[in-house]
Amino acid sequence: SNLLGAGITREIAPILIATLTAIVASLLQVASLLLRGRKVEKMLWISLGIIVVFGGATLLLHDATFIKWKPSILYWFFGITLLTSVAFFKRNILKKMLEEQIRLPDPVWTRLNLAWSAFFIVLGVVNLVVAFNFSEAFWVNFKLFGCLGLILVFSLAQGFYLSQHIIEDGADS
Repeated sequence: SNLLGAGITREIAPILIATLTAIVASLLQVASLLLRGRKVEKMLWISLGIIVVFGGATLLLHDATFIKWKPSILYWFFGITLLTSVAFFKRNILKKMLEEQIRLPDPVWTRLNLAWSAFFIVLGVVNLVVAFNFSEAFWVNFKLFGCLGLILVFSLAQGFYLSQHIIEDGADS
């Protein structure tokens, strides 16, 4: 049946409400930081842009396809950014972000960067496989819990790997 006379069916209404909520929450997060005089990181601006564009298309067209693509676009952006920063700018973003907390040999930083790049690119593909081959409810749960779980497991695996390569204070790098 048609809700509100706006072409919104009972099937699409939950994803539209969730999408609108995500857009509003993202806008409020950025507004809160700006109002408190805090810096909004580039990745947060990019994430906001992606949710507004893909979420907005979902809301305007009443089509969940767009919001299903959003996580993949974001993951691919992360993966490609990590790859291109090294390939074209000779700058390892992970090393830049983490080098004050952990000292590692340069080859390990390179492997870490490649591992995260590949992980994000594969996670983007997996998101689309789930989004377009399973029910919407299954995809929502996968996006919320499955992706988070995969990121957590991958992070823990990286932690075990890195623990073998940490340079202790006073040792040469």
